[in-house]
Amino acid sequence: MEKIGFVGLGVMGKPMSKNLLKAGYPLVVYDLNQEALNELVGMGAERGYSPKDVAEKTRIIITMLPDSPQVKEVVFGKDGIIEGVKEGSILLDMSSIAPLISREIACKLGEKRVRMLDAPVSGGEPKAIDGTLAIMVGGEEDDLAEVSKILKVLGGSVVYCGKIGAGNVTKLANQVIVAVNIAAMSEAFVLAAKAGVDPEVVYNAIRGGLAGSTVLDAKAPLVFIRKFDPGFRIKLHIKDLNNVMKTGNEVGSPLPLTHTVLEMMEHLKVDGYENEDHSALIRYYEKISSKG
Repeated sequence: MEKIGFVGLGVMGKPMSKNLLKAGYPLVVYDLNQEALNELVGMGAERGYSPKDVAEKTRIIITMLPDSPQVKEVVFGKDGIIEGVKEGSILLDMSSIAPLISREIACKLGEKRVRMLDAPVSGGEPKAIDGTLAIMVGGEEDDLAEVSKILKVLGGSVVYCGKIGAGNVTKLANQVIVAVNIAAMSEAFVLAAKAGVDPEVVYNAIRGGLAGSTVLDAKAPLVFIRKFDPGFRIKLHIKDLNNVMKTGNEVGSPLPLTHTVLEMMEHLKVDGYENEDHSALIRYYEKISSKG
């Protein structure tokens, strides 16, 4: 199997790297977090000493980083990927970033005849651990075909969405739908509770009808037992929704619901809940309803 480079061993990147190792892929890994780096090296990965070093040693490089600035720094900064990457290589950026930044990075890499796919994921840490992420891919279909076996180790579904940036557009759309669903669920459950009906009874009554959804089934049980450890952190959903708003402004698409839910999440951040699961959005409704 071909050696793969992997930069970014955080909450998502570390279990994804482990799954590639378990599948037999040799890895060269790099992260600023030495503890995470040492853990992967202890499992058999080769230590990378910089993004440049990783790029020099591999032809397929995966990045899994927090946001657009970190991806640009890893690719174009000092000892960045662009300094070591070889012609014909593929950068597979699995971070969730602004689509126009993906296109900007791809354009600059293209000047060196380096290919790029944007392939953000959905499913959070649990699905990163068990290798069943939903992966949304933008770029050239031939390039996707070249790395499809790798992606199938990491994901339960791999969907081609269009040209470069389309993967991140799809991920942003996903994050809008998830955020608004959680807000609607929270609003409905607080309404039920204030009106004297057990929200869990409401959930069981409606989950098989039109109001039922994957989001409802995943998040309602956590709300009922007040289990707000992530999951997917509120601060990360804020990051994604800020990218949604930025993209909406750039393409001229109004986003009133997204803006409203983003403001709710910002309130929770101020209240100290930014590291809780996004299902903790119900705290916002509980707080404002207690004032009524």
